Amino acid sequence: MRRGPSQAPAEDHRPAAGTVEAGGRKSRQEPAACPGSVPVFAFPAELVFCADNRSSHKQVLTLYNPFGSVLRFRVLCTAPFRYSVVDAKGHIRPQSCIDIVVRHRDISTRHYGIVDKFRIEVSEEGTRKILGQKDIPSTLYPTKRLEPSPVERRREAPANWYPSYILSLQRGSSRPLSPGILALHICVGAICLCLLILPLQGEPSLLVPESLHVSVIQKLVAAYVLGLLTMVFLQG
Repeated sequence: MRRGPSQAPAEDHRPAAGTVEAGGRKSRQEPAACPGSVPVFAFPAELVFCADNRSSHKQVLTLYNPFGSVLRFRVLCTAPFRYSVVDAKGHIRPQSCIDIVVRHRDISTRHYGIVDKFRIEVSEEGTRKILGQKDIPSTLYPTKRLEPSPVERRREAPANWYPSYILSLQRGSSRPLSPGILALHICVGAICLCLLILPLQGEPSLLVPESLHVSVIQKLVAAYVLGLLTMVFLQG
């Protein structure tokens, strides 16, 4: 299901061994990808299915193309016979997004907790060279997962965090931002705020010229960055 102009992107490599195209067809070997060329923008980052919630048996995966050229995409899966995928391959127009519907068709207790993976490969229209790829994990649970407790979150903290940083989080202490970094954060926050205030593309406005109208994705990115800056200020 395609949606109109908006912004956001794509990531890289080749399909792993044993990966099959979503829908059950084996994929052909593609030429080696140029590593790390283009990030793949997909939402959500994980597909969660709950056996006791029929509405969760269908999930929507959204791919974004913020670039100025058409991108082709292909969805692969490590367990293609457990899922049905609408639009497993196709193209995304420039500055647009597309919704891919994923249905879990084998809700069974033997699949509880098993992590399957969907791989999204992106290439430029007219070429077979893979520009980017991204893996989306998919898990079936017997019931909706509860939010982890703070203790569990600390247990699952990444092992590569610096010990001093973990200590500062546990004790509630923080390091003040330098004046230069603080000024940069304020400038970026002001720009994001302006983007959120500007009207959307296609909306009539007597005060703002059409060249300053922004897309939905630009507003989403601005809101995301503004949220990150707010977290930095609150922790500081």
